[in-house]
Amino acid sequence: MAVYKVKVTTGDIVGSGTKNCISITLVGRRGESEKTSVHCWLLPGTEKSLTVRCRQDLGPIILIRLHKWRLFLEDAWFCKDVCVTAPDGSLYRFPCYQWLEGVTTLEIREGTAKKLMDDDLEILKEHRRLELKARQEAFQWKFYAEGWPRCLNVGSILELDSNSQFSCIRATDFNGVLIFQAASHLLAGFLLRHSSWKSLDEMRSIFSRTKGREIG
Repeated sequence: MAVYKVKVTTGDIVGSGTKNCISITLVGRRGESEKTSVHCWLLPGTEKSLTVRCRQDLGPIILIRLHKWRLFLEDAWFCKDVCVTAPDGSLYRFPCYQWLEGVTTLEIREGTAKKLMDDDLEILKEHRRLELKARQEAFQWKFYAEGWPRCLNVGSILELDSNSQFSCIRATDFNGVLIFQAASHLLAGFLLRHSSWKSLDEMRSIFSRTKGREIG
């Protein structure tokens, strides 16, 4: 019997946990495991450890499948990543950073950034084809006006799927931080200064006051 140690991490953003049931399947070059339950209640920012037992060694792990189903009410789950330790000590990492909604199964490749030419198994080639098809269906383009670049064929961010909405919100948060930092430097006299700095200590005092405002 081959024993695999698995760690499933839930994202730390608001609402990322779930009360729905989550299970996992490991897919290796020599076979795949049976579906193994992760938990039916995952909290934000937590890591769940479990053991997956197989009748034989699966070989190098190439994919994992996350299965989500519900008994009653829908409760979306945001998975951060999954780590799998094989019986020989090999560690496989599967970055996810995606929402799982409804009754669904999500396949995730190992995070090794391989190219199309590196896919020597049909299951990997099929995974890449399905992923490309899903992206083409999710992101369709339209012309906004003559002479303007094309844009997404949606009326607002709310028409995108949850994962795309999450990326847009994160980008907005990042831009907000940049604006706040620029304003802090401006108020500290950094951008409007017309004379030279008198010493390095004077420059340090400006940045220390700015850092203090950001932390506060």
